[in-house]
Amino acid sequence: MKKQLVTFGSLIFLVSGVLWGCSQTQTPEAEQTQIGSAPETLPPTGEVGTMQFRANGEDFVRQGFVTKDGWQVNFDHIYVNFSDAKAYETFTPYDAEAGGDPQAKQTISLVVDKTVDLAAGPEDAETIFVNEVPAPPGRYNALSWEMDQAETGPAEGYTMVLQGTATKDGQTVPFTLKFDQELAFVCGDFVGDERKGILQPGETAQLEATFHFDHLFGDGEAPPEDEINTGALGFEPLAEAAQGGSLDADLATLEQQLSSEEYQTLIAVLPSLGHVGEGHCKETQLTAQKN
Repeated sequence: MKKQLVTFGSLIFLVSGVLWGCSQTQTPEAEQTQIGSAPETLPPTGEVGTMQFRANGEDFVRQGFVTKDGWQVNFDHIYVNFSDAKAYETFTPYDAEAGGDPQAKQTISLVVDKTVDLAAGPEDAETIFVNEVPAPPGRYNALSWEMDQAETGPAEGYTMVLQGTATKDGQTVPFTLKFDQELAFVCGDFVGDERKGILQPGETAQLEATFHFDHLFGDGEAPPEDEINTGALGFEPLAEAAQGGSLDADLATLEQQLSSEEYQTLIAVLPSLGHVGEGHCKETQLTAQKN
């Protein structure tokens, strides 16, 4: 009987040890997989949140501004077509100026294809909402998006359409500028008053694509020798290309109406419009002008 008791006790110990061993050999990856497959059982540290993707044309777009050559420009619409926008949580901070691609721990899709109007709303309106998606917590410190030609809507056939009026010395020029050059931007951390993209469990965070239109038109409040003006086209060449007091032109038209130097300045400037706040992006021209 004594021998049987010892054997039974050993069996209990063996079974307990196996069960304990199984619980200890479960990997963090397996735990994460279980968490991801059953959102309703997520602990507070893994609760899915919401990531908003927004676009901002800055005060230039809503309040108007004076170009480097003295034209007062006011926009009615700035249609931008976003496609394949993604956010990344990277192993190391992404440096757009160094090039390459973000080394991502996790990636989320922000929008597949959508056209928005950067000039919508009053002067003090919020930045433009593009889309929002559920996302796991994390610090999303890199952002990419493309500007493809819109298939439908107010920008159909183009990546960006600018509509507004420009005035100077009693002359008013209504304009519509249509760009079909397809571009891609890959950007690092948002640079501004506060960081963006830090998503806490169960909360909402934002990422922002920022457009600097002073790169195209210059800034009348900056000195003429300032870099923002020396590399900008301004509006005077566009005003001279106007016919019948107004300008309605795509890139093919502008190539004919601008000087070669002015047209090359325009083409060189377009990829530099995209930023994340004041943070720079790596820009790629996906296609040349399509006639």
